[in-house]
Amino acid sequence: MQKANRSDLGAPTLCVGSNPTLIWGMSTAERLRRIVASQRFDAPETGVVLANLDYAFDPAWLAYLAKRPNTLLTRAGVPVLAYVADEASREPIMAAMRARQPLGDIAGLTVIAAEAEGGILNEQLRKRETPFAERLEPGTVREIEEASYRGAYKGVTDLLTKYLWPRWALALTRVAAAWGISPNQVTALGTLLCIVATIAFWHGWFWTGLATGLFFMVLDTVDGKLARCTVTSSALGNAWDHGIDLVHPPIWWWAWATGCAAYGRPLSDETFWAVMAAMLVGYVAQRLIEGAFIVRFGMHIHVWERFDSQFRLVTARRNPNMVILFVGLVIGRPDWGIVGVAIWTVISLVVHLVRLGQAMLARRRGPLTSWLA
Repeated sequence: MQKANRSDLGAPTLCVGSNPTLIWGMSTAERLRRIVASQRFDAPETGVVLANLDYAFDPAWLAYLAKRPNTLLTRAGVPVLAYVADEASREPIMAAMRARQPLGDIAGLTVIAAEAEGGILNEQLRKRETPFAERLEPGTVREIEEASYRGAYKGVTDLLTKYLWPRWALALTRVAAAWGISPNQVTALGTLLCIVATIAFWHGWFWTGLATGLFFMVLDTVDGKLARCTVTSSALGNAWDHGIDLVHPPIWWWAWATGCAAYGRPLSDETFWAVMAAMLVGYVAQRLIEGAFIVRFGMHIHVWERFDSQFRLVTARRNPNMVILFVGLVIGRPDWGIVGVAIWTVISLVVHLVRLGQAMLARRRGPLTSWLA
């Protein structure tokens, strides 16, 4: 048994047992150390977190138990993870972990079965999920890594990220982890490709820009998944990734509209500026509405009701807009594509405004609750 050190952690974390099998290139002890280092929670001075190194578990479980002292997570009855404030409960739990045997009843201890179907709400990733907690051995590594990868995926996102990217990004995430490539290095490569795509759009090299942009968009998924799967998220990486995500879309649209002239399908001055105004104002306004919704109601606008989650699949964000541009280019009318994006941006803005107004009216009748809760 070894202790995962963390000076500012409210309770010590004790690793029970050992496990030579690696997940994402890490031992379970190292993975636990990274998870503990990435999370904060308040605990009684006598509290302790017990982790069975025979198992790999989703970091969401530690965050969930952190708010629930005297709670035990089990798999087939065997203790996997426990947050114990009562010192008397510690030894029997550790004994069951070492013996790989189910634990008998302990008074005052809440037991959660990892295989239960109820699931928990992951607000950060905007989804209700059943986090994994599985026995880690050579034959289960691939399955557990896929479960870890799926657990890192947002439940409410756009249609490309949800349905097209996952298999591509999983393969690249595995390669990056195996080669020791950091999430920030992936973000750096993606930033370079984003710039190249912008230049290509500006000069009317739309197919080149789309191909480069496609690779960038996949890497934009990979860096976040790699950070979550290897538990290597950082403040710099998070700010860098989200900063690029926030800034580049309107620049891409400007470059595309400008490139239409070089392609041979120029927009008139009136159309160009109308498109730019609609897209820039619509993009900023939607982001502001999303932020206001979080501040006012304590949740993302896209997790309020089922409609909002479904609309997030196609709302005027980068990926759905790129589909519109692709269709326009396929028929040889990139100018129609950018006009289509402008129109869809205005429609999406109207939908967001209506939903914000409806939420404010609903709030008068009582607190708002996410349909995923």
